Amino acid sequence: MKNIRIKDIAVKAKVSAGTVDRVLHDRGNVSEKVKERILKIIEEMNYEPNFMARALGTKKEYHFAALIGDPKYDAYWLDPKSGIQKAAKEARQYGVKVTLFMFNPYDPGSFIKKAEEASRSNPDGILLAPMFYREVLPFFEAWKAKEIPFVLFNTQIAEFDPLSYIGQDSYQSGQVAGKLIHYGQPNPPSVLIAHIDEEISNSAHLTKKEQGLRNYFLQNNLSHQYEIIKAELNLRNYALFVEQLDAIFESNPQLQFCFVTTSKAFEIARYFEQKFISHIRIIGYDLIPQNLHHLNKGSISFLINQNPLGQGYWGINQLVDHLVFKKEISAIKFLPLDIVTKENLNYYIDDSLLYNRF
Repeated sequence: MKNIRIKDIAVKAKVSAGTVDRVLHDRGNVSEKVKERILKIIEEMNYEPNFMARALGTKKEYHFAALIGDPKYDAYWLDPKSGIQKAAKEARQYGVKVTLFMFNPYDPGSFIKKAEEASRSNPDGILLAPMFYREVLPFFEAWKAKEIPFVLFNTQIAEFDPLSYIGQDSYQSGQVAGKLIHYGQPNPPSVLIAHIDEEISNSAHLTKKEQGLRNYFLQNNLSHQYEIIKAELNLRNYALFVEQLDAIFESNPQLQFCFVTTSKAFEIARYFEQKFISHIRIIGYDLIPQNLHHLNKGSISFLINQNPLGQGYWGINQLVDHLVFKKEISAIKFLPLDIVTKENLNYYIDDSLLYNRF
């Protein structure tokens, strides 16, 4: 396909290249009649501006703040961090600098502190994982007032009109888990939904996962057959964690499946090993090393991959496309939900393959 230049449009419109440039960038005084003629020719010639060349030609610098969980508290955040760093490296040539503000993902106070630091840095755009619903709302309002665009990943909060959301469809992932349980155990078993170290009322993404699983059985007229038991488990007090699980399994010997809504499926698998429990299948999330270890051993049956590396990578790229390249971007970019088993695990454990899957 032939590359259309501004000069080509100018020749056809019988105006100067400067006039075409003013129309493209909506600046300067151009009569409505001339503007209409130029816009019509642009449409006819299917002109697409060279965003990259334009960005390279400007000396403007952009500062993005990335507000994410700290991997030292939870290995899940290693992948989003790597994705952000990869995108930041690629965007450096366009004058983009990305600063990481990492918080304790189990401490709302830590989130508030780092969000305040990110705000004080006067960023041009913000990428964040809004894990704490109540705590993030005032920041949304402040950023909206300052006209700072923000992109969400990991947790979708649509009602505050972010620039974009990147990540999994949490509700749909719960539906996937429901289908795996249904197909894996046609004779209706009891199912444990395990939320680990999360305040459910303040964690929208986990609520949606649970709702998705429950609605799968409801929509398929199976809700009266599958007993669903919900538990909020406190791993930070391990003795209490074990005590909670002991009580659940002693009271519910009929349990056949455990659906873990966080990246902590390996903790349930470890407990099962200690208690010599082998008849309960585990479905969890995320390809962190501890989960992969138990998946390979067979103590975890399925992992739903949410592509956290891609979430971080595409989150920064949404800001780059919007602010640097002035492109229109989609309000939602759902990433595929992959079902990972022991049998296909090798296709996911190579970092280079993960990068290529974007």
